[in-house]
Amino acid sequence: MDLLADVLAVSGVRGTVGARIEAGSTWGYWLDYDRGASFHAVTAGTAWLAAPGSEPFQLMPGDVVLLPRGTRHLIASDADTAQRSVDTPSDPYEQTGTGVVRIGHGDVRTHILCASYAYDPAIATQVLPLLPDVVHVRGVGPGSGLDDTVRLLGCELARPKLATAVILDRLVDILLVQLLRVWLEEEHGDANGSWLGALGDPVTRDALARIHDEPARPWTTETLAAELAVSRATLTRRFRQVVGMAPAAYVAQWRMDLAARRLRDTDDTLESIARAVGYTSVYAFSRAFSRARAQPPGRFRATARAERLAA
Repeated sequence: MDLLADVLAVSGVRGTVGARIEAGSTWGYWLDYDRGASFHAVTAGTAWLAAPGSEPFQLMPGDVVLLPRGTRHLIASDADTAQRSVDTPSDPYEQTGTGVVRIGHGDVRTHILCASYAYDPAIATQVLPLLPDVVHVRGVGPGSGLDDTVRLLGCELARPKLATAVILDRLVDILLVQLLRVWLEEEHGDANGSWLGALGDPVTRDALARIHDEPARPWTTETLAAELAVSRATLTRRFRQVVGMAPAAYVAQWRMDLAARRLRDTDDTLESIARAVGYTSVYAFSRAFSRARAQPPGRFRATARAERLAA
């Protein structure tokens, strides 16, 4: 079981290209995403990124940066402009009908692809909200694949063809996974306290893989520990240290995530959903779901569908 792929799929993470910046010299451009995360890939030239209350830092060719909470931030041509512009509106810019933002003076020196990522708010087990406010991955050499994908982005932006928008949206999804791989390899300690920490810990990683493989199985801490050939005490201690909760709590959370998706997205009966997530009766399932989501399954289904139609 690929845990990261499974959570990304269940939590509905999807990327969409926003703007394509073509910048000259001496410019500043504010970005503010009300929903989801924001992402930038520098395909040519350099820029500086700053947010209120933080020091600007430079983005080089091949760099990618993710702001998982969509924090309002500024991209600028240089450090001085970033410092001066951090409390002022964007410089004048031209927005074309093709999604290109032209800003700054003189010839184009910098190309940046800006994207956003949305995820399903009905799912408690997430990826993006667990990351730091800013994830900056510098252009890396062969091996991660990031450099190849950014280069492909640059080619697609430089010579748009049929269905370029579709290719760009797919590439930003790929870039997110590649960025997460690099961040997890380099900054794994920062992931402790959430399920992401389990990706670097063999005991909890294998435990979560079994839970995801068979969510309907009647898991207890004892049966899970036996599967892994460790003691109950060891599993409980490692789970709390790495994942930030007890094994039973994670089992319940994951089951409720799967149930919430099926309630909203399918017409499956409560009986079939209850069985699929490990409950022997609709009554037991309804009690557990109401406790986790503060409303019974039937009401959740109706409310979630109405909200989706209104969006």
